Amino acid sequence: MSLSASFRLVFAGPHRAGIPFIAGGVVGAVAGVVVSHWLLGVSVLFTLFCLYFFRDPERVPPNRPGLVLAPADGHVVSIEPAAPPAELGLGDTPRIRVAIFLSVLDVHVNRMPAAGRVSRIAYRHGKFLNASVDKASVDNERNAIALVLPNGQDLAVVQIAGLIARRILCDAHEGEVFAAGSRFGIIRFGSRTDVYLPHGVGALVEVGQTMIGGETVLAQL
Repeated sequence: MSLSASFRLVFAGPHRAGIPFIAGGVVGAVAGVVVSHWLLGVSVLFTLFCLYFFRDPERVPPNRPGLVLAPADGHVVSIEPAAPPAELGLGDTPRIRVAIFLSVLDVHVNRMPAAGRVSRIAYRHGKFLNASVDKASVDNERNAIALVLPNGQDLAVVQIAGLIARRILCDAHEGEVFAAGSRFGIIRFGSRTDVYLPHGVGALVEVGQTMIGGETVLAQL
């Protein structure tokens, strides 16, 4: 990554979900000037962390039809057959699931992995286990989205809360049509995003590979 690209990534503007946290940090810093240097220091550090965590850089999706893109930054922790979340009604036949773990240092904005129409959104309460472990896909709190692609195939993308994450935000609505790489939500703070590929479609990435949300190609339809 070039120096200019790294600069744009680190200093990208914040996602709207981070505004209340950033504003709170600024208020704390102002109060710290009057009250105590300790409060000032903590508030400044908190504000800087929130500016970094909630950054929302622009991404350029590949201009080629039939691609499935990474829905989030992070690294691939597993690629294996699994049935989509039952609440989506996509059946129990296993399909390839690509699981991406997001650390607190990654960009947490989620992006649609492919162009298509949202056919169902289902939120399920659950546990807050370490999102990097495999059972997080089943046990953790999650928001699952089913997407119907232009060719009639379907896939699922699932936002999963983690050990620290306590809030999943989803801006998508059932019936809404998205372009590949479009923003649809964010998870606070540290999380996981899974993609269940269409039946018969394999992954083009490897476990351990670093993902760039909205740009890295996961699969070719």
